[in-house]
Amino acid sequence: MKTKLIALILFSATAAALATYPAIEAIDSTTRVTQPTTDPGHYTQDRPRVDVVFALDTTGSMGGMIEAAKEKIWSIASNMASAQPAPEIRIGLVAYRDRGDSYVTRVTDLSTDMDSMYATLMDFKAAGGGDGPESVNRALDDALNKMSWSQDPNAYKVIFLVGDAAPHMDYPNERLFPEIAADAKSRQIVINTIQCGQDHAARKSWVDIAQLGAGEYFQVGQSGSALALTTPYDGRIAELSRQLDSTRLYFGTAKQKEMQQQKLDATEKLHDKSSVESRARRAEYNLSKSGESNFLGENELVDGVVSGRIELDNIAREALPAPMQAMAPAEQKQLITEKAEQRKRLRRQIEALSRERSDYLEQKVEELGDSRDSLDYKIQSTVKAQAEKKGLDYDASRMRY
Repeated sequence: MKTKLIALILFSATAAALATYPAIEAIDSTTRVTQPTTDPGHYTQDRPRVDVVFALDTTGSMGGMIEAAKEKIWSIASNMASAQPAPEIRIGLVAYRDRGDSYVTRVTDLSTDMDSMYATLMDFKAAGGGDGPESVNRALDDALNKMSWSQDPNAYKVIFLVGDAAPHMDYPNERLFPEIAADAKSRQIVINTIQCGQDHAARKSWVDIAQLGAGEYFQVGQSGSALALTTPYDGRIAELSRQLDSTRLYFGTAKQKEMQQQKLDATEKLHDKSSVESRARRAEYNLSKSGESNFLGENELVDGVVSGRIELDNIAREALPAPMQAMAPAEQKQLITEKAEQRKRLRRQIEALSRERSDYLEQKVEELGDSRDSLDYKIQSTVKAQAEKKGLDYDASRMRY
């Protein structure tokens, strides 16, 4: 009996450890990337869940929309995070083109690790296409069946299909959108459609998909119709956010450290290559309760020790960050204290500037007049209305840009 119990414990621990490791698989003409899931230390079963997948046409005509998505994904996440109670937010991506292009779909699994997801989004470029219908059905099917959707019946689960061309309805051995939408509806996954441009054939399909998927249809300009807003505070917030990221210290096995380094590399990539405005939006998201998981990632030492979840003395020396391994215990604790104090100071500075940024943006939006035709408003108002049906409470009058 004792032997069986030990075996069961070892099996459970191994399974839990493996669940945190991302993997890349080649599946037919689909590339699938799986990101680490949520750190169980930060979430409980009581928190509401929000799973959002963007299925995005990446053919040549979609360049403007792809750039708009890169700019606005953080403000969309911040709006989702503003619910009471703060939800656990996971976002996934399906980039799609068509048969004969360099890929049909590329799938990035749902994850709370927004930095790694965003690093993937940054690499999306508009190319291919040019011949009418695209592999919309394949994109929808992958969004539905190649994602680790929450099994919580109370979770708000939604797909946003974004594109400008009608689906191919003539490919053999491929499920069509009426069947896919019915499947999604039975699993309580809403499908909203965003049509870019004014192609009439696409409009009919997009309207039908939204209706069958219990979602909403809306049309935006070919470039996405997003509000391109900047503020005098963006640069300073972005710089403070970079300093805040430098307070993170990670511990774990060699394999875990490898995964943690991948996250740090993704963060560095967005600091180096994304716009100042998007980095300011990311900083706001990371300060939210929902964004905490993205900021900290897995096995973050400073938060773990300060919160009391982790005892520094219980961590094997080789599991510590490399710079700490040669330190005496007192020096290790002093470093943790210094990092924690620096983190508090930086957070206060970002919070103060973010409030000024928010006030500035509200005034700007008011000066611009009606913003209800913007991509920002349409996505955010749709999410809020649908998520409220799952018990999330949003302030409908407040939008983050």
